[in-house]
Amino acid sequence: MAELEIHQFPCLSDNYGVLIRDAAAGVCASIDAPETDAVKKALADKGWTLTHILTTHHHGDHTDGNLPLKEETGCKIIGPKGEAAKVRGIDEAVGEGDTFQFGNFEVQVFDTPGHTAGHITYYIPAAKVAFCGDTIFAMGCGRVFEGTMEQMWTSLEKIAKLPKDTTLYCGHEYTQANADFAMTIEPGNAALQARVEEVKALRAKGAPTLPPTVEKELATNPFIRVDSAEIRERLGLQGAADWEVFAEVRERKNRG
Repeated sequence: MAELEIHQFPCLSDNYGVLIRDAAAGVCASIDAPETDAVKKALADKGWTLTHILTTHHHGDHTDGNLPLKEETGCKIIGPKGEAAKVRGIDEAVGEGDTFQFGNFEVQVFDTPGHTAGHITYYIPAAKVAFCGDTIFAMGCGRVFEGTMEQMWTSLEKIAKLPKDTTLYCGHEYTQANADFAMTIEPGNAALQARVEEVKALRAKGAPTLPPTVEKELATNPFIRVDSAEIRERLGLQGAADWEVFAEVRERKNRG
């Protein structure tokens, strides 16, 4: 049975890069390309050869390495249909409902707009992993820059409905700040209280807090816990639509 090898590494100030490889098929992808040198170092450290870049959205801290890496390796760049004109070096544009093969693995594509208008997520069911870019973070979610709050909520719902044992690879190490904020929204959540302590211990050692699972986010992430009676009561939104509860949580986070 084919194995999907995954290597996460830090880059820029708070980004994470991720490499995935199907050795049996001879393919290796960088999930986004935040920083050319960091991706090249990670490839060298692992002894892997880049064949693909899978772009989640057009922001520079996810695409700055696209052209230099393509020029050096000849890799194929796959990215979002809705942002094809903005993604550097794109060779193939994909969107909602599309699938493609990465070696022996089928990759499913979801449109997850909100952070940007054309943001996408890559889901590999056989490996139980999703690469979410800046849509969801550990106990957080991306800012809504180009889409609407309703769009972002729909995008988060798609991720939240994946199997609970799905591992979520996110773009940034924002977990400590997200944990502190989450405690202002749902302080009575025992699972959240325990996770806050876990995160403090990890960060004190300089260790990454990512990637989480869908199950862990469902238990502790206030941006998707819109059915929590405590959250709705604290926000005064007991009868509101789910997306309206999400929007109020997001607005409170925006205000800092």
